[in-house]
Order: sequence, then C-alpha cells, then structure tokens
Amino acid sequence: MTGKTTIVNLLCRFYDPDEGEILIDGVNIKKIKLESLRRQVAVMFQDTFLFSGSIKENIRYGRLSASDEEVISTAKEVYAHDFIMSLEKGYDTKVQERGLRLSTGQRQLVSLARTLIADPKILILDEATASIDTHTERLLQKGIEKLLKGRTSFIIAHRLSTIQNADRILVIEDGRVVEEGNHEELMRRKGIYYNMFMSQFKFWEEEREVVS
Repeated sequence: MTGKTTIVNLLCRFYDPDEGEILIDGVNIKKIKLESLRRQVAVMFQDTFLFSGSIKENIRYGRLSASDEEVISTAKEVYAHDFIMSLEKGYDTKVQERGLRLSTGQRQLVSLARTLIADPKILILDEATASIDTHTERLLQKGIEKLLKGRTSFIIAHRLSTIQNADRILVIEDGRVVEEGNHEELMRRKGIYYNMFMSQFKFWEEEREVVS
C-alpha cells in the first residue's frame, strides 16, 4: 500500500491510525459520527464509476434532491455541458455500467459534476486528471478550480500542473513525506519535486510544439 492510498483511507476513516490523531476543525476524527463524516467528504478517483442509467441520473446521484436545472447548471460549471449536449439524447443519454460508451475524460467530467452537486466540505481528488488527453485535462483543471473554492481539498497527483497552486505540497516517497512546502519553496530547494516538475515541464513544452 502506498503512502497516498493510506492517506485517503485514513481521511475517509476506512481504518483508524495506530498512533497519533487526525483532527478536523480541532476535533478528533474518531469522535465524529461515521455517517456525518462520510456525508461531508467526497472522493474522486482516477477510475470513475458510472452506473447504468442516464447521464442526468449519474450526476444527480451526488445529491438526489437536485432538480434538472441544478444538474444542468452544475454540468456547465465544470465544462461538461457541451459534450453532453453533443450526445444523441443529451442529459437523457443512457450509459452502460462504468460509462463504457464515454471516453475517460468524459467520464471524469461527469464525475466532477456529480461531486460538485454534492457540495462536500472536504474534497479528495485521487489522480483525477491521470490517463486523459491534454484538451480534456484543461477542461478538468477549470472545473476543478470551481470545485476547490470554499472547501478543504486534498489533491493526489503525479501531474504536478494539478497542484502548483496548492497552499501546501507534500512529496511522498516509499510511504514517507520527504519534502514539504508550496510550489515556490520546493522549486528553490531543487530536490525531488523540482526534478519531477522540470521533467514534466519539458514534456509539456515538447507536446505544445507538436500541437502547434
């Protein structure tokens, strides 16, 4: 089990720490009712699960009381509306279980809308922008910016463009935190984060040249 997986499991309280404690607003997570905690936390994984049904139903699953207007408004906020409307029946288009008829990026956009409509207090994005094309990643980044506003967010990512603006970045290697700071601080140290970022930056520049 990697360090990042452990962090997600601890935050969602799938199990408790052997030592130390996790606090939310100064309260030990063990003292919070599990139902209440899970209601306040939303997790968006790389491998998004969509159930068999319409796109509208999949988005509404985040908050079952949401109206059709709220579903559409939320999809627009995360830039999913245009691709949904390009489908044969728009929001009423049926998808198979796991959303197999949609691309990976499209599934992620639907998942982003479902997460936003749930309006969680704590958000965990676990490799949410991995395995998608550059164009869709840009749309996801814009949608994620909307999603991050006004809530505590944990972003787990190998694509460092996703976390550049984070208040605090933890670099985990072999299950241990080996570097900590914001983007500027970590770049000045020229350690693991710096090397990863420069490697990815070179790739982004090469990709941009190919596209242009």
